[in-house]
Amino acid sequence: ILLCSSSSVPFVSSETTDYEFYDDSSEVELRLGLRNEALIPAEISVDATETCLVIKVRNSTVLDTTCLYGTIKPSETIWYIDDDQLVVNLKKQDTELKWPDITESWESLTDGVAQLLKGTSVFLVGESTDINRKVARELAVGIRYTPLCTKELVETYMKRDIDSWFDEEGGCDAIVEAESAILESLSRHARAVVATIGGKHGAAGKATGWRHLYAGFCVWLAQSEDAGNSKPTKRNDEGRRRKEDYCYRNAEAVVKIGGVWDSKYSKAVAKASLSALKRLLLSDKHLTGRKSLYVRLGCRGDWPEINISP
Repeated sequence: ILLCSSSSVPFVSSETTDYEFYDDSSEVELRLGLRNEALIPAEISVDATETCLVIKVRNSTVLDTTCLYGTIKPSETIWYIDDDQLVVNLKKQDTELKWPDITESWESLTDGVAQLLKGTSVFLVGESTDINRKVARELAVGIRYTPLCTKELVETYMKRDIDSWFDEEGGCDAIVEAESAILESLSRHARAVVATIGGKHGAAGKATGWRHLYAGFCVWLAQSEDAGNSKPTKRNDEGRRRKEDYCYRNAEAVVKIGGVWDSKYSKAVAKASLSALKRLLLSDKHLTGRKSLYVRLGCRGDWPEINISP
């Protein structure tokens, strides 16, 4: 499970008018404009680690990022002045990874992760249906997938509002059963971001509800204990929450959401989800192929140890 609590925002000085970036397979090159200033090497500082890069000119920071798009070999960093540009060459650790940009920006992540997913769908699970839906929409627009919401699909299929089932005997079980049927159908779809029903009413909160969720990559949008109204108020609520959280741990990636939720944070959470998915996919480049095999064999619930025998 990969955990991502926030995405760092790279800083690029507004005084830097030129920003050029090139990916040359084994290395990447960054060119920063120096505004025609006459500089000597002693006035420039370039500090690099495997994932960070800080550039200062005359003690002023022109670039500071803790989230390079990929990892580098910091000891092999080379920089020099070329006319009115500062040129920085960074050696990649993974030469097969294509860098869309120098940092993990929204644009570079949506471009890069869309390629890494190879059409595999993404499922968002968590306590809040509303958060799942809003983040799914942002995520889908970014990677050019189809946004889907199982709550809306269940209501369309059953021709009634889910809220009307809550007070009925067996209503929660009926919702889980209906969503499970929807997920079975969606497991055969490609290029979709699916927002699932949250809490005790959703299939993802049940141990038996994951068979078809495993068809795609699952991201758990986990609200912290002090996040809005998510704090349990009764002992039975707390026990139920722990049971659902246990099921959500089946997700391959986790994004923690702290504080009081506001829909304006949807894109930031979507970006954190992309960052977590990128790390997951790079940790095992055969994952998408195994997901495809799992679907072709009929989503039998044997993820990640797929049994290829009949």
